[in-house]
Amino acid sequence: MQAVLSVREVTKQFGTYKALDGITLDIPKGSIFGLLGPNGAGKTTLIRIINQITFPDSGSVLFDGEPLKPEHIARIGYLPEERGLYKSMKVGEQALYLAQLKGLSRQEAKAQLRFWFERFEIGDWWNRKVQELSKGMAQKIQFIVTVLHRPKLLIFDEPFSGFDPINAALIKDQILELGQQGASIIFSTHRMESVEELCEYIGLIHRSRLILSGKLSDIKKANRTGRYKVEWSPREGGRGLEHLQEQLRISEPVFHPEEGSYTFTVQLDDPQKAAALQLLAGQGDLSHFSEWIPSANDIFIQTVQKQESHG
Repeated sequence: MQAVLSVREVTKQFGTYKALDGITLDIPKGSIFGLLGPNGAGKTTLIRIINQITFPDSGSVLFDGEPLKPEHIARIGYLPEERGLYKSMKVGEQALYLAQLKGLSRQEAKAQLRFWFERFEIGDWWNRKVQELSKGMAQKIQFIVTVLHRPKLLIFDEPFSGFDPINAALIKDQILELGQQGASIIFSTHRMESVEELCEYIGLIHRSRLILSGKLSDIKKANRTGRYKVEWSPREGGRGLEHLQEQLRISEPVFHPEEGSYTFTVQLDDPQKAAALQLLAGQGDLSHFSEWIPSANDIFIQTVQKQESHG
């Protein structure tokens, strides 16, 4: 796995407060990486270090295999949670100015802005002042300014904040498309459903330490619980659910009189699965059988709670 960004044993302290404590992680090239954690965990401090807004007390950061340097900023796009546009400037004038700060010529900036304004159907905003825009409208402009210079690494901190569902879906689609085009993306959010939809890799920071990191699909497999969701109907004249309960660890049974079926959860180890399927099919009609896989939200909560319980 090649990494666009490598963080090695990074520590940062503000007075007596340790914001980051020996953080080590890799952002794979061409991936969308979910940077997760409760409020105050240290995520924003790490993002600020990557953007060279602040610097680590110890440890190192490599960008594309090289020690992080000021010139790398031109290859990073950062959308902070707290937006920062000049309210009295016109949208087009400001977007051009910020694009040129990213290293684009005026001509290149105009071409890219034309492309993105057409894509977002906001061409008539060009001569409006930022203070005339709603929060969501202003965030669209800041998103465009973040991505238009086609950076190698994009960092989105709560990118859906303030958006209605339609515009949140629009931004989500743009992030996915940027990833498909080869951009590497760090995505920081509290919206776990967005992590499920967007992220291939995740890292979970809690109390200044990285407590979980890796490919999301692998992490889900590692957190399997052996619980299976079942929908089953007894055959006429056959044995009912009580007989199954004598042989299987069944919980949460619910009878659905209109269908004459039960839904329930059964706990199985892998070696028990084949015998359980044979029993269920032999004693009735099995219409649904699927393993319950924990969601990113389940894993987040369980991992943080486990860490809390261990002090």
